[in-house]
Amino acid sequence: MSSTEEIVNNPTSVNGVVPSSTVKNTTPVDGVAPSSTVRATIVQSSTVYNDTPATLDKAEKYISEAASKGAKIVLFPEAFIGGYPRGFRFGLAVGVHNVDGRDEFRKYHASAIQVPGPEVEILAKLAGKHNVHLVMGAIEKDGYTLYCTALFFSPEGRFMGKHRKVMPTSLERCIWGQGDGSTIPVYDTPIGKLGAAICWENRMPLYRTALYAKGIEIYCAPTADYSLEWQASMIHIAVEGGCFVLSAHQFCKRGDFPEHPDYLFNDVVDEKHPDPTVSGGGSVIISPLGQVLAGPNYESEGLLTADLDLGDIARAKLYFDVVGHYAKPDVFNLTVNEHPKKPVTFMTKTEKAEDDSNK
Repeated sequence: MSSTEEIVNNPTSVNGVVPSSTVKNTTPVDGVAPSSTVRATIVQSSTVYNDTPATLDKAEKYISEAASKGAKIVLFPEAFIGGYPRGFRFGLAVGVHNVDGRDEFRKYHASAIQVPGPEVEILAKLAGKHNVHLVMGAIEKDGYTLYCTALFFSPEGRFMGKHRKVMPTSLERCIWGQGDGSTIPVYDTPIGKLGAAICWENRMPLYRTALYAKGIEIYCAPTADYSLEWQASMIHIAVEGGCFVLSAHQFCKRGDFPEHPDYLFNDVVDEKHPDPTVSGGGSVIISPLGQVLAGPNYESEGLLTADLDLGDIARAKLYFDVVGHYAKPDVFNLTVNEHPKKPVTFMTKTEKAEDDSNK
């Protein structure tokens, strides 16, 4: 498969089983209006490490290709801009730090982007140029703290907002900060209500419930997890939430990473291979009825596309609406704190005087 080959509703078998497509014929029947259909595309590709301008150029190529084939929403993987640092150790061990690790972090920080910032402006223009909703995984820098972030853009070329990953996994917590409840958006768009959960946030039942309560219909799950177990999670979420699930993963070879002796890949790749696969793909699109519409692709970089029959959302929720008729609020209740959590709040003398006068 070439690096730009597209898979359209042509799922790869998992454990010998080829999932069927639920893309419906939308021709009116007996005078009944058809359901709306939205074409969605996932980009499965590798970051250009330590080169954010080149990564943006690569993103533009894929956005253009997806739009030319009718996509109305395009999703990129977790940390596509800035890079997912699989195997990086940054010189870290318990009670130990070193000079090389610090310099590796300096390079990683340099590849991250400010939000808003010039790279965000470029992405907004690309979304507007190609008339697509764009959801982009990026490493965001706020001062010298990094966040794993999903960025949302409208077809009008507008930056809509962001979601910061609320809980980095394992050693990610040494290099990424934690998001708070102020960036858990679900956007009401012409193609459906759109939001995101990044990687193992998808294992957090309360986080998922917050998205369901906001009415999410197109659930974006950019990730770094290419395990078979991940596929089971995505199917479960689609059925649980009665929503379409789009999960995007990078496909990276060892040669896509910069040379560095401190990488640790032995547990995930065959080091005897001249250019082993480090991040194995597995991008997939699933309907609210739990049926795989496209993917998973474990073979190469490329586009993964499916037509989403939005009528499937209502069909799924006839039997199960997790925050509606199947909820039990007299027994179970969730409170979500959406206030931003700032480590330092400055109060000027004028503001303090006004506050005192109102007491």
